[in-house]
Amino acid sequence: MRITAVTCVKNEGPFLLEWIAFNRLIGVTDFLFYSNDCDDGTDTLLDALAARGGVVHLPNPAEGRNYQMEALKDAARQKVVKDADWVWIADVDEFLNIHAGDHTIPALIDACGDPQAISVTFQFMANAGVEAFVDTPVIGQFHHSHNPDIWCAETAIEVKSLIRRDFPLHYYGAHRPFFKDTLSPRDRPSWTDGSGRAVPHKFLVAANKRRIRKFPARGARALATLNHYALRSLDSYLVKNDRGDVNRDHRAFDDTYWRERNDAAYEDRSIARYLPGLEAALADLKSDPEIAALHAECVARHIAKRDHLLTQDSYREMQAQLRAADTLPPGEAEFLAEIGAAA
Repeated sequence: MRITAVTCVKNEGPFLLEWIAFNRLIGVTDFLFYSNDCDDGTDTLLDALAARGGVVHLPNPAEGRNYQMEALKDAARQKVVKDADWVWIADVDEFLNIHAGDHTIPALIDACGDPQAISVTFQFMANAGVEAFVDTPVIGQFHHSHNPDIWCAETAIEVKSLIRRDFPLHYYGAHRPFFKDTLSPRDRPSWTDGSGRAVPHKFLVAANKRRIRKFPARGARALATLNHYALRSLDSYLVKNDRGDVNRDHRAFDDTYWRERNDAAYEDRSIARYLPGLEAALADLKSDPEIAALHAECVARHIAKRDHLLTQDSYREMQAQLRAADTLPPGEAEFLAEIGAAA
């Protein structure tokens, strides 16, 4: 089975090898990376990996700021995607934690009944007081998250999707594929959540904006969870904020994004099942002297960027603000009070 992972990156150098090694462990065979405006060595490391096979690295084709959607439009035309049996569209801070069978994507597909798409629900992993960047696997550092069924004031939580070759594709979205509105009901794809249940109808047909990329989280992760390490360490979050993201340059800072994802009320270490295999796979990648050196350069630039940012008053203030930020996400207290009153 050929499984191609597609992602967009900007200054993700220290985290590339872990993400590639992890995805290979769960069954990904090929990678398509789009990069833009990197100054930490991400692009150089990807070029070296591409020269060794199994990785395709392309410049992001976007001419404006819509980096992700332009890349996904281009991806649909690339051979590494067209030849795949399944396509997995995710970011480098997202890790597919599979609970079924041997904990691989083929096992998840089998457990879900081999549908044409599987949409797996996010679990936002909190920073939980981890301040310093260290060059060890992210999945071994962060173990806490929000209530699995509630995120902020929402019971519906976003997903990312695996897409089978024969999905009646109109276009790839960052969170889910879309088929044409004119597709007849009998031709609509079979599509499950991370528990092997049919996705809700309004999600399936993208009936309204609130249901385009999310559905109720309760009971949706029996077979797989999408661990999202959006914050990582405080050091790395400062660097991330300087970078912007793949869709928006120079976004204005406030602590809302951090607070929304830094609820550490629950603990989940299940992804640690992958750590022995991951560490062995990382050691194998780094046994190549050039790959090891390029990775080390990315790490050094990441640390240097943090040090440079902290010479600026604005970033020292940001650091202090994030340290002091309330760990109860925006809206959750009011939401809990509301549902408690209704009970």
